[in-house]
Amino acid sequence: MKPKIGVFSFTSCEGCQLTILNLEDEILALLGHLDIVNFREAIDEKRDDYDIAFVEGSITTPADEEEVKEIRQHAKLVVALGACACIGGVNGMKNRHDLEETRRYVYGEGARHFPTTPTRRVRDVVPVDYEMHGCPIDKKEFLRVASTLLLGQSPRVPNDAICNECKALGNVCMYDKGDYCLGPVTREGCGALCPTYGEVCMGCRGFVDHANLEGMVEAMKAHGMARRDIELRLTQFNALTPVDVGRFFPN
Repeated sequence: MKPKIGVFSFTSCEGCQLTILNLEDEILALLGHLDIVNFREAIDEKRDDYDIAFVEGSITTPADEEEVKEIRQHAKLVVALGACACIGGVNGMKNRHDLEETRRYVYGEGARHFPTTPTRRVRDVVPVDYEMHGCPIDKKEFLRVASTLLLGQSPRVPNDAICNECKALGNVCMYDKGDYCLGPVTREGCGALCPTYGEVCMGCRGFVDHANLEGMVEAMKAHGMARRDIELRLTQFNALTPVDVGRFFPN
């Protein structure tokens, strides 16, 4: 029997699901080895007998929490897809403000109809077997992870900094160009996509384990960045990872 998979979405832009659909020819090869039984963006069918659940999006409402718990009960394996599911993503910025004030700002007079909770990662609510980082996820990484899981093996979780990929590609460091970059503390796996095309790394793949965030703040400050700018850059995708920037800017 071929393994059955389901793909689910919570608070997100659903770009990670579109990345899967954009695999085109590659996904046709995968379909020979698995059955998709739940994937709102791809099929009308909806079944709950899936073995692997790919979950995109952060958990931001009571209904989200109930649904992801139900998904966990059905699935043998749960894989969190993308920045929102793995690290909170841009949705995590809500947690830095008063929750009720934010709700009123977004929904206006209809705010009472939209119950909300602080943004949480999928692993904050249910056990997660694997996390696939990025905004959106990388197509090649998805194929590698999906193939490894189908073989009954555990995929490797990248845990080195993007700087390694930049050096391997011969990229000039963004700091040498006079710009900032979160590559020194951000998890590799994207092929240093942004720096390779002249854009700074914004940390969408989350921080590596035991990241030297204090050193990162000091480096950004040394390059002339103001406290507010540093806070915004560090929390754009990683608001759920606390960094005490203030202590580097004593009154």
